[in-house]
Amino acid sequence: MKLIIEVDEIKGSCPVYNRGDRIVLDEGYRVNLALTDNICMHSLASLLPYYIALSKGVDPADLGLAGENGCAYLQCLDPLEITGGGTVIFRISRIE
Repeated sequence: MKLIIEVDEIKGSCPVYNRGDRIVLDEGYRVNLALTDNICMHSLASLLPYYIALSKGVDPADLGLAGENGCAYLQCLDPLEITGGGTVIFRISRIE
């Protein structure tokens, strides 16, 4: 089982991610470095509360994260309007 965390949208300018970049987690918790494009520590903070539940098959709607196609959506913690940086929106899907 894998969690695919893909950059769906970037608001502003992100120095780490590009649209389409992926973080791949094997078995729900191990970062697959061969399949992962980039990792930003700020974005991990937004993913940490949810990755176990999503990897165990909890419905994103039950977590208040539901989006299209049964995927979960999260965003990084950068407050774009204040920092002038970029807010990244991630789409998370689970693959058996």
